[in-house]
Amino acid sequence: MAGWRLPLLLQVTALSCVLLASLSWGSSWAWLRFPLLLAFTALSTLGFSCIAAPRKGLRRVCVLVLGDLGRSPRMTYHALSLARWGYAVNLLGFRGTKPHKDILSNERIKIVPISEVNLWKVGPRMFQYFSKVVVQAVQLFTVLMKIDASSHLLLQNPPGLPSIAISWLVCRIRRSQLIIDWHNYGYTIMGLTHGEHHPIVLIAEWYEKVFGQLSDFNFCVTNAMKDDLQENWNIKAITLYDKPNAFFKETSLKDQHRLFLKLSEEYPPFKSGIDSDERETQKSAFTELDTKTGRVKHRAGRPALLISSTSWTEDEDFSILLKALEDYEQFIRDGAKLPPLVCAITGKGPLKDHYIHLIQQLQFQYVQICTPWLEAEDYPVLLGSADLGVCLHKSSSGLDLPMKVVDMFGCCLPVCAINFKCLHELVKHEKNGLVFADSNELSAQLKMIFTGFPSSSSKMIKFRKNLREAKQLRWEESWDQTVLPLLRNN
Repeated sequence: MAGWRLPLLLQVTALSCVLLASLSWGSSWAWLRFPLLLAFTALSTLGFSCIAAPRKGLRRVCVLVLGDLGRSPRMTYHALSLARWGYAVNLLGFRGTKPHKDILSNERIKIVPISEVNLWKVGPRMFQYFSKVVVQAVQLFTVLMKIDASSHLLLQNPPGLPSIAISWLVCRIRRSQLIIDWHNYGYTIMGLTHGEHHPIVLIAEWYEKVFGQLSDFNFCVTNAMKDDLQENWNIKAITLYDKPNAFFKETSLKDQHRLFLKLSEEYPPFKSGIDSDERETQKSAFTELDTKTGRVKHRAGRPALLISSTSWTEDEDFSILLKALEDYEQFIRDGAKLPPLVCAITGKGPLKDHYIHLIQQLQFQYVQICTPWLEAEDYPVLLGSADLGVCLHKSSSGLDLPMKVVDMFGCCLPVCAINFKCLHELVKHEKNGLVFADSNELSAQLKMIFTGFPSSSSKMIKFRKNLREAKQLRWEESWDQTVLPLLRNN
């Protein structure tokens, strides 16, 4: 940050010239030049006039995510860790999905809601985006200026437009320090929809690079992203790997049974399928409870439980899993000794309806698929109850890692994960899981792992043993070692 303070006015002028050049795509975009340049110059000039050293002694931090708080586990973990060390926390984000009860019950954490702004359906696409950004910027600036001043503002990126610029401006006015937690690059995610050379994507990339350099400190999720930020954007970051929270652990049979019965009320694959005398036994598809002794055990001949969690976005191709399940079905029809399979795909997102339509067209006899949405407290319990996890996350930048796999490993759940650039930083092939490239490899792995089920295959035994013995750091330990010293020393 120090490198920007002294010559900021000169750099504002230079950046304005860069902005004008970046918008020189022809007359069709000419109408955007003046409003964007005006907004950028106003923010920069205001920020220049308000630069001052951060206030010392404040025990308050603002945690901001321009997204659904209930689907932003890493940022809520930040809030819990800050509260555990005595910081008062303003947690800002969209109130869509209900956050974990630990967040809702923590007296040091105050949730400050932000309204989600939808695209206007009037005018050119660029005008719709610009209008949304302006409205979101005004709202975000207003909310940030209303809450109590903080020593630090911890911002999730992406999404960073317009939150990085507005957060930087507020930090200069309120003498706070801006910390960006880089989960991925926003412009690469936009590129999946619009194409990497679309004007919107080019503007987003320019914006993210320029305003990202204005932060005081940075965290990122992989060493590969750390190197990329330094080499290409001159941003120094500290790697803070995603780690499972303490409530991600193996699930006892009694808790498994309780959850399966709860899910069976809404999702047929979890039902027992057999009428029983409930005075003696209480059954789900996977477990049964002896009501006399209170003992729970796995049912004989139970199906295998496969789980995959997703945000239903373009960076996860679920047709790969569906094709592998078709192959699995065919394996059984051809005489392979494989168990019936229940595949639970959890999550919410824009492509969910598209894939549900595809799922409904499948004609399965031995495979059942359901798409439950779980409460935050139930999701770890289901992970700890499953036999295998499947991850189809393929990073838009190739530089982030799927947090869903981190959570699965916290529950000692072996994983089959689709391969991409830096996956090796998390999934060790043949040690804690398997890596695949396409549906053929995935179906072959499912066949190998589930042959002879419910007796665990040698692979499953090996993977669970390695996960138990790894004794990986939990989020709290990692956060205390990485983030806490930075806050205390700055």
